[in-house]
Amino acid sequence: MEKVIISKTRYIACVAVLSAISFVLMLIDFPIPSLIPSFVQMDFSETPALIGSFALGPLAGVLICLFKNLIHLSITTTSCVGELCNFLIGILLVVPAGLIYRYKKTRLGALIACVVGSVVAGLGSFPINLFISYPFYYNFMPKEAILSAYQVILPSVDSIEKCLIAFNTPFTFAKGIFDSIITFVIYKSISPLIKGYNLKKIKKSVEPTDDSTENETNKTETEN
Repeated sequence: MEKVIISKTRYIACVAVLSAISFVLMLIDFPIPSLIPSFVQMDFSETPALIGSFALGPLAGVLICLFKNLIHLSITTTSCVGELCNFLIGILLVVPAGLIYRYKKTRLGALIACVVGSVVAGLGSFPINLFISYPFYYNFMPKEAILSAYQVILPSVDSIEKCLIAFNTPFTFAKGIFDSIITFVIYKSISPLIKGYNLKKIKKSVEPTDDSTENETNKTETEN
């Protein structure tokens, strides 16, 4: 019988590497002006966290999201508010996905995990943006100006709540789907490397039963 045990040192090393990659990807952000106001940026920094959540468990995904944003605090322009919101939305993606995949490690399980995680992140982004992110931005950009930026794309929206429902929620969902697609493409080739560096297989001996012990004794007596 074979038992798989996670090496703590290698686990930490893998989380650290994925966190560093996630931080770099966080710096490579870009706007999509025709679909959402330019102050809302697209990036793929949750991809390493999603990979870590699949390969090492949901806690690893949370730690990667956390360390990525802690590193980003060194260059923050949002007084930690942007990093807090990014962290909260990130864990809404990777935790449900990691939990589902943990108990259904198939391609279908991974697909369900990614869709559920993206939906949860999209829905969760509404209260996070409404009560944390945007109240902070009102200190630098009047509420009316933010609303006008949305109305340039969709004139019918007449409140921040409607803007978040029409733009930010589907945008966050789509962002999770894109992270999931990248994960699907590269996970199969990367996961053996991650597990190879972070897993140690230890053979656990199985104690012989009374019957097997008795049979072995009888065999020895017969041979003598």
